[in-house]
Amino acid sequence: MLIPHDTRIALDTVVDLVNTAPESEPPENGPTDGLVDGLEDGLADIPALYAFAGRHHISGVGTLGERDLGAVRDVRGRFAEVFAAPDARTAADLVNRLVAAAGTTPQLTDHDGYDWHVHYFAPDASLADHLAADCGMALAFIIVAGEQERLRRCEAPDCGRAFVDLSRNRSRRYCSSRTCGNRLHVAAYRARRREAGS
Repeated sequence: MLIPHDTRIALDTVVDLVNTAPESEPPENGPTDGLVDGLEDGLADIPALYAFAGRHHISGVGTLGERDLGAVRDVRGRFAEVFAAPDARTAADLVNRLVAAAGTTPQLTDHDGYDWHVHYFAPDASLADHLAADCGMALAFIIVAGEQERLRRCEAPDCGRAFVDLSRNRSRRYCSSRTCGNRLHVAAYRARRREAGS
């Protein structure tokens, strides 16, 4: 599956955004202070929102406030619904609503050393609209390609993080083969060894 560079960046951004939600990441040692339902919100405050925007090199962010934080969290929740959609029609409807609400304004740009690519948000868009438009269009690209089933959640029983399965045969089951996949394979190996030793 050929995915343009800017679409890949937007897919990485939407996956990271969805995974900032408290329910996307299990606690390492149980509930502690500052956790929501035992899980930390990756967008707990304005500094976390700035850090997210910086991590993804989102340009034109400007001054962010509580209203921006609430709007981005709302967009995050709607993107999570896309990953949970049971079929392409439902996912398409969700993406259409997100993109329409963002007031998309497609423009060609070649900023910050990148070749020509399309921004789908208006130049003065809020961070939430920027994310809804660009990430929504990246998800639209996946749906149009008939690949909605590539939008997945990790199958590790204690994980559930979102990811986009870009494997050739759509066989990826875990958000990370080095963490969740390896951990489950080791657990299964040890269980087989115990069973064989019984």
